[in-house]
Amino acid sequence: MKLRRPLGMRLAAALLVAPAALAPMLATPAHAFIVFDPSNYSQNVLTAARSLEQITNQITSLQNQAQMLINQARNLASLPFSSLQQLQQSVQRTQQLLGQAQNVAYDVQQIDQAFQQKYGNVSLSASDQQLVADARSRWGNTVGGLQDAMRVQAGVVGNIDTNRSEMSALVGQSQGATGALQATQAGNQLLALQAQQLADLTAVVAANGRAQALQSAEQATAADQGREQRRRFLTQGSGYQPGSAQMFYGKN
Repeated sequence: MKLRRPLGMRLAAALLVAPAALAPMLATPAHAFIVFDPSNYSQNVLTAARSLEQITNQITSLQNQAQMLINQARNLASLPFSSLQQLQQSVQRTQQLLGQAQNVAYDVQQIDQAFQQKYGNVSLSASDQQLVADARSRWGNTVGGLQDAMRVQAGVVGNIDTNRSEMSALVGQSQGATGALQATQAGNQLLALQAQQLADLTAVVAANGRAQALQSAEQATAADQGREQRRRFLTQGSGYQPGSAQMFYGKN
């Protein structure tokens, strides 16, 4: 049977044990305890999130500015292609053909002079030889005008292949333009190509009109000259005089 200790002895033992149990706690300094403050932690997290958001916004703004500068550079980039030389050469070839017009050329003063001398009313005092020479000259002008018109037509047809190549290249440049300036320049060159084609068309119309005008003028003058020659033929005295004519010669 276990003997129970008196109450006094148990209290004394507890008092002796308590200092030993409290000794480690009393020996630990106050600054060694880690204190967690939830409100302070939340505030720090919000501050870091705001800072990160500001940095992200600044990066996005810098990226937008860089893209804007890239776009501006693209819009200001010049088109690395020019069809001006080819178009000018086509126009020059057509102009050379027009400049090679025979006899009555595309000159107002020369046209007026030719019509005063060889077209219009036939001079009553001109000799028969002069009438024949003028008729031959007018016929030569008409034939020359027709030939000139065909040469201009041939030159314009020759420009078609060059225009096709230039148009294909310009359309490709327009579709592959990296900015507004390149697209505008490609469009302007396409308009220049259309202007060159219109110039060729104008040249053909002018050459054909010249040939038709010379032909009509020749026919009108030939009719007037025919009347004059008929008048001279029927005029008494200096007109036609009958005489004997031998059609076949006999053998000796």
